[in-house]
This record gives sequence, C-alpha cells and structure tokens, in this order.
Amino acid sequence: MGSPQARLKRTAAQRALGAVGAMVLASAGLTPSLAANAQADLRHARDTYLLHCSGCHQPDGRGKPSAGIPDMRETAPLLLATPAGRAFLIQVPGTSASALSNSEIAGLMNWLLPALSGRSDLKPFSAEEVASYRSQPLDDVSAHRAAILGTGAGGLPYASPGRRSDVTD
Repeated sequence: MGSPQARLKRTAAQRALGAVGAMVLASAGLTPSLAANAQADLRHARDTYLLHCSGCHQPDGRGKPSAGIPDMRETAPLLLATPAGRAFLIQVPGTSASALSNSEIAGLMNWLLPALSGRSDLKPFSAEEVASYRSQPLDDVSAHRAAILGTGAGGLPYASPGRRSDVTD
C-alpha cells in the first residue's frame, strides 16, 4: 500500500496526468457532448494504465531504472522521434502480449504519450497500426531500445538523424 506520503504523490501524479488530458480536450475545441465522451475515453485510458502498466512503470511514468524499466517521461519523447521508436512502444512484451485489445492499446497510447510528453501534436495510434506492430514482438527489448536511442556505453542517448514519426501531417 505504501506510506501516506507515497499515496499522496501517486494521487498528485494521477491528477496531473488527468489535467494534461483535459487541457488537450479543451484545446481541441470539442462540443460539450463530444468533450464528455472524450473525457470518458481519457478516464478509461488512465484507468487502463493504472491497472495494466503502473505496477512496473509507476503511476507517474518514472519506471524502475534499477530494474531495467526506464523512466517513460524521459524515454517516450525520444522514442517518438523515429518510426522504429514508435513501433517499439507497442512491440515491448508488456504491450504486445497484454490482454488488451488493439483499440484499447491505441486509446491508452493516445492518452499516455501526450500526457508524458506534454505535446498535443502527436500522430494518434490506430487499432490497425497497433495490430501491425503487435505482430512483430521483440526478443531483446534492452538491445532494441539501445539501438533506437543510440545509447552509448555510458548509457546516455545521443541524437540520431531520421524522419520524425511523432508529428501529425
């Protein structure tokens, strides 16, 4: 369960991620009924993250670097900069082998990635795109992530050229 301080931090992180989603909706100029449906979708995606992902990635996305689970707040924006990184986010075993449907994963990613990156211009995932990536699971997650991020011997990523896949056209 954790200490009262830990519970307060988790609650604050959950509220912060929910607030980012609400700002994205407001900036999209949705009508009240569409906004209500979109809010429900965001709540569902947040709840899906908390139930299926936060055990390893933590409620605020900070992960467990000492256990090989990177801080998604730092890593996800770097992965989104290339097509291979975008695919990687779906191909990791926790996503590709989950019991979630392709639509649920697309919804989860479409809530999570803008919330983690603070960006609203990310190309949304579709259920079809998720299905395509899920059919190509990874065998060595750490090596694949290191290759995409260009991680050197010191573990620090360096910039690599390539077409950006994270911005909508």
